Amino acid sequence: MSEELNELKEHAEHAKEDPTLAPISVTMAILAVLVAVVTLMGHRAHTEEVVQQAKASDQWAYYQAKNIRRHEDEIFSDLASVQTTTDAAALAKLREKYSSEASRYKDDQKEIEDKARELEAEVATERNRADRFDLAEVFLEVGLVITSITLLSGRRFFWLFGMLMGVIGIILAGTGFFVH
Repeated sequence: MSEELNELKEHAEHAKEDPTLAPISVTMAILAVLVAVVTLMGHRAHTEEVVQQAKASDQWAYYQAKNIRRHEDEIFSDLASVQTTTDAAALAKLREKYSSEASRYKDDQKEIEDKARELEAEVATERNRADRFDLAEVFLEVGLVITSITLLSGRRFFWLFGMLMGVIGIILAGTGFFVH
């Protein structure tokens, strides 16, 4: 980013010598600021994506833990049903306890799975938002570079084309806020 700032400083010095270059230098400064802002938004979106992915992974681990507990309780319940004992009532009570625990874990798993899938959807949304900001950053940077060619060539076409690329970048960045 400091390279871009040094380049802008040089262009500003050239603009002092030729006042017709002032609008081009201003356009470049605006594009440089927009690149910085959109880059920051992209980084934040990527960070949020990573955070949501960690939460989804935690939720799936919790789901798996409940699944393991449910299977252990089912196995114990199944073994208790074939076990011979002198106290059938106590064994039946114990079997019922583990069967109800397995049932409770199964019910809990449904809620946990729904939450994990919801978090995965949020990860996808943040990924799409970050991709949109990244693409906007590319267009803004291309616009900045093409606009700077105007200073070297003196052709206004590059300035207009650079501004067009900048506008496309701004529109893409704006749509990043509407990704759901």
